[in-house]
Amino acid sequence: MKSVTIMITNENGLHARPASLLVKCTTQYKSKITITSNGEKVDAKSIMGIILLAAEKGRNLYVEIDGPDEDIALENFLKTIIDKKFCEA
Repeated sequence: MKSVTIMITNENGLHARPASLLVKCTTQYKSKITITSNGEKVDAKSIMGIILLAAEKGRNLYVEIDGPDEDIALENFLKTIIDKKFCEA
């Protein structure tokens, strides 16, 4: 299992556009991917789950990836967040 904690740094938080981008990224992998924020754990392959986190700027997201392709899934998840800056670059 791989895990990472990520702080949301963009002004608009984790709204529909970045949630859609994350789902597009996570659904490519067989691994189970979850995001936990303020004690609420959601499936990272569910756009509704991600949106319902209502994660605003400054909030930490704890991401867990467990499965056969967890290494590449984590690498691409981080690229999606960091390189694309939650779609606000």
